[in-house]
Amino acid sequence: MRIALLTYSTRPRGGVVHTLALAEALADLGADVTVWTLGRGGDAGLFRPVAAAVTLRVVDFPPVEAEEVGARILRSIAVLRAGFRAEAAGYDVVHAQDCISANAAGPCVRTVHHLDTFTTPELAACHERAIVEPYAHVCVSAAVAAEVEQGWGLRPTVIGNGVEAERFTAAATDFAGQAAWRRELGGEYLLAVGGIEPRKGTIDLLEAYALARRDDPYLRLVIAGGETLFDYRGYREAFDARAAELGVTPQILGQVDHDRLPALVAGCRAFGFASTKEGFGLAAMEALAAGVPVVARDLPVLREVFGPHVRYGRDPAGLAVALGTALREGSLPGGAGFAATHTWRAAAEAHLALYARLH
Repeated sequence: MRIALLTYSTRPRGGVVHTLALAEALADLGADVTVWTLGRGGDAGLFRPVAAAVTLRVVDFPPVEAEEVGARILRSIAVLRAGFRAEAAGYDVVHAQDCISANAAGPCVRTVHHLDTFTTPELAACHERAIVEPYAHVCVSAAVAAEVEQGWGLRPTVIGNGVEAERFTAAATDFAGQAAWRRELGGEYLLAVGGIEPRKGTIDLLEAYALARRDDPYLRLVIAGGETLFDYRGYREAFDARAAELGVTPQILGQVDHDRLPALVAGCRAFGFASTKEGFGLAAMEALAAGVPVVARDLPVLREVFGPHVRYGRDPAGLAVALGTALREGSLPGGAGFAATHTWRAAAEAHLALYARLH
């Protein structure tokens, strides 16, 4: 079976991580898989090496100075569409992983990782078309599938994420790597992965951290990742202003090298996951695999995915209480073993079964 998986970036966002891991697992099962993506900022490859069995096609997406978000979305669709459709013939399945790639792909299967509400007209239209036009849908949790059914009357197939648990489990005993991060960061730290943006609830996490550090004044707040197409300058300015008001100086790492990320996660005192919308919570599942305590927003989707293995809070005060407990008591039992049950092989097998039903 020839499969094209489409994603919108070469950088390590959750949907891109999902696409690569799924592609490699499908290839391990004998599928002929090509990953298509946009190479932003001169990127000719992805944020990590990709297995030789997977073909990679990176469509160049040169920057345009002072380009507005709406124009960038439309250009992203057009550039990926032109690159992909020139070679699209011959695939048995075309599977898009986000709204940009679904708009670019033509007839396709679409994974809806989570739903968003956008105010930029071009992005809102992109989001809507990417749900109503694909001929089949996948969601990575039942909670998001229920939202899609309620909003559009569609019945997505639920296939949960895998996780590269072994990478993060190994990091739990990489004491040298953890120590190197603590030296670099100046001590013990609360970690969040995903950057500073509204959907990640970063300001709420900042508020919770400020409350929790009253009992742990030497704990630092570290935020990694955050590559995005969108313009969150206003939110970042609000975050910086609130941090100054609270007397907090977070350490913002940006993109972290793929090989160094597990030790960063394993070395934290606790992992903060304050997202207001999620489809699954891959970064938090990686933290569970690393054996660190996780504090998450109390959302139905995260209750579904993580159950009793993380601590929950609904708002900054609740997150602060959960964080304080995590810092005192450590990880809840069974988290690493639970994370290890989520394999990409199982996800790939479920995808192949869906593809077979569709064709």
